[in-house]
Amino acid sequence: MLDETLPLERAAWAAAALAALVITAAAADLRLKKIPNWLTYPAILLGLAGNTLAGWTNPAGRWWGLVASLAGFAVGFLPLLLAWLAGGIGGGDAKLMGAVGAIGGWQFVLSAMLYGFVVAALMAVAVMVRRHLVRRTLRRVWQTLVLLVTPGARPADPTDRDSPTVPFGVALCVGTLAAIAEVLLRTGLRQGLGG
Repeated sequence: MLDETLPLERAAWAAAALAALVITAAAADLRLKKIPNWLTYPAILLGLAGNTLAGWTNPAGRWWGLVASLAGFAVGFLPLLLAWLAGGIGGGDAKLMGAVGAIGGWQFVLSAMLYGFVVAALMAVAVMVRRHLVRRTLRRVWQTLVLLVTPGARPADPTDRDSPTVPFGVALCVGTLAAIAEVLLRTGLRQGLGG
């Protein structure tokens, strides 16, 4: 788990594994336009196994690490699975966040996703401004919102073939790196202050 209450040396394996995972995933997403299974599945297994071993000596119980890792996987994977089923993101993004949760834990993956969504929003705004699509995009969002609240109306897909996209996996990777930095900074400050 990557938790600021753990000693830095116990959280270091999770931080290193997460950093390697998301840097590789970002490179794959940029190059292949997807995050491959050969990366996410072993990372999920690493998180489950690593946290099971790390939790084996935990006073809370031997299986604490496995349970916490499974909870992290669920919190990271299930919301993005729903987004994938709705057609908003790729399946690799959901599996990536499941792996991040399995390694980092449920609280960590929530922070990573929050940061990732902020990065994705900033990337989207940058793309809209760069391609001069702000007015067109806002008009489509407004039309979709109106249709959503109109009884009996069925909202149309607000995108079309020439709609720009952002590499959401890259945003999630940057968000995860920001969450790692936050945990390590807080851990270092807490331990440095004798806390």
